[in-house]
Amino acid sequence: MSLQKALKKSKHLSLSAFSIALIALSNSPIVSAGINDTLENAFKFGQDDAKYGQVKLDLRYRFEQDDTKNPGKVHGDASTIRMRLGYLTPEFHGLQIFAEYEMNQDFGANTYNSSRNGKAEFEKIVDPQEHELNRFWISYKGMPNTEIKVGRQRIKLDNDRFIGNVGWRQLEQTFDAVLVTNQSFQNTTIKVGYINQRQTIHSFVQAMQTPFVNISYDFNHFGKLIGYGYFLDNNEKHAASNQTYGVSFKGGLEITDHIEGIYRLEYAYQKDHEQNPNSYDAHYYHVMGGANVHGITIKAGMEQLGGNGVGKVFQTPLATLHAFNGWSDQFLSTPADGLRDIYASVSGKLMGVKLMGVYHEFDDDTSTLSYGKEYDFLAVKKFANHYTLLAKYAYFDGDNGRFDAQNFWLEAGVSF
Repeated sequence: MSLQKALKKSKHLSLSAFSIALIALSNSPIVSAGINDTLENAFKFGQDDAKYGQVKLDLRYRFEQDDTKNPGKVHGDASTIRMRLGYLTPEFHGLQIFAEYEMNQDFGANTYNSSRNGKAEFEKIVDPQEHELNRFWISYKGMPNTEIKVGRQRIKLDNDRFIGNVGWRQLEQTFDAVLVTNQSFQNTTIKVGYINQRQTIHSFVQAMQTPFVNISYDFNHFGKLIGYGYFLDNNEKHAASNQTYGVSFKGGLEITDHIEGIYRLEYAYQKDHEQNPNSYDAHYYHVMGGANVHGITIKAGMEQLGGNGVGKVFQTPLATLHAFNGWSDQFLSTPADGLRDIYASVSGKLMGVKLMGVYHEFDDDTSTLSYGKEYDFLAVKKFANHYTLLAKYAYFDGDNGRFDAQNFWLEAGVSF
């Protein structure tokens, strides 16, 4: 299927979803500072300093379509609304508590496989209709330059490549963990943690023992050097247990008043850990360069995950995988022969709307076997700090037995 035909077919959208987005865009209270001030004040119980704590609210409607050319599946359409409702206490002698409920409700025909609704004949869109305790943690900041956080929490390390919250999905990934963050040394941030279990985007809880350390040093005006070690022992899926050691350097350098160079270099080494039945080692590389020119950002890079057979590949099972290797999510697991992703992107703003286009070429880690190409497009508009509209499209042109696929999303969100 050509890209032109795929784009034409994507016009078959949910009319109700499109109407909701238009209503959100045209509704005057969204851009009213007075309404925002009233709501912000109400969520803080009328106190600017939130001395009684504050309520946190996050609503997100999404229509998603997955049209993969798999003859064994029917294309999926999902219409869901996600709500998070939480309460953050005021800080008292360095102590603070946060509790948050999360639910995702589907409505309409919802002809999709959520991974939990039994509709296996449809393409999978992992936004199940579930209710859960999303976060419940207590933090302590009574020691100098140190925060200790214990409980179910959101953990996002660096760019989420190894540990992230999978925030793109309606139900996010959270961790039952201890996280200690220390900034006692100049320009240095040390994060040491231990994960006991995770709550997945499927709303399942998986037991694990995962200690980790992440240390970063900020070179002013040049970039940030980061070293890390992650030691995943998965109790339920031993083949997912691994130990990873890596280092990265990322940053930007001002070239002129209107041009800034940007770059990222990263290398990691991974091997089997604890009860993993597969003995292996694998390597990870990420090289990126680009520039910000008059508000337009251009990037090009290569990300590679090594592979040497089934169960002997570089994997990042706790990552926010949607952010890497194409938005159509073709490579949530690294292929047995590894993955080399050569990509380029351009992004900027037009009339307050963020626009982005991304191109990917996917091969094995030696570039001898082509997996396909992908074209991704994004438009996002934010209003008055609390409101968001998003449209997003991905088209995957598969090679060597991989099915063509296209995905479309339309989304409206409110967050306080």
